[in-house]
Amino acid sequence: MEQHGHFCPQCSRAISLGDTILVHNGRPAHLDCRRPRMLTPDERAVLFSYCLGHAVAECLACACRFHLGQLTADYICPQCRRDLTETVRAHVYRCVILPAEIRVKMEELRTASEHLVKQSRELIDRSDVLHREAEVVLCERRQALRRALSKRS
Repeated sequence: MEQHGHFCPQCSRAISLGDTILVHNGRPAHLDCRRPRMLTPDERAVLFSYCLGHAVAECLACACRFHLGQLTADYICPQCRRDLTETVRAHVYRCVILPAEIRVKMEELRTASEHLVKQSRELIDRSDVLHREAEVVLCERRQALRRALSKRS
């Protein structure tokens, strides 16, 4: 059975807890289907406001740390071309330069986003259960009708 809530309505790929989402027609959808785990506009705003003067990403493959200005807009390592988005995101949530209030608000926003995805999954799972229960009742009623019809003949 198709599960609409677990998939992005725009690209039909699964939505995971770490994906960057928006609400599209009442359902979670990827902010950018080509890059489902991209940084949110809020995360980028924090980076540009507080983190321009220090390293924000580390490439384990190259053993190098990079400032924001050394990375491409997609947060790709300039040496080995690996995606460093997750290390940049981790920096945003643990940067000691950020005021505590900003860090708390960022964490609340991320938690709310994850909660929305989980809630959507729960609603779809519940919807699937109700649909299956309705199918069982429908099947039982059809069989009862057929038994009643066969008794008449």
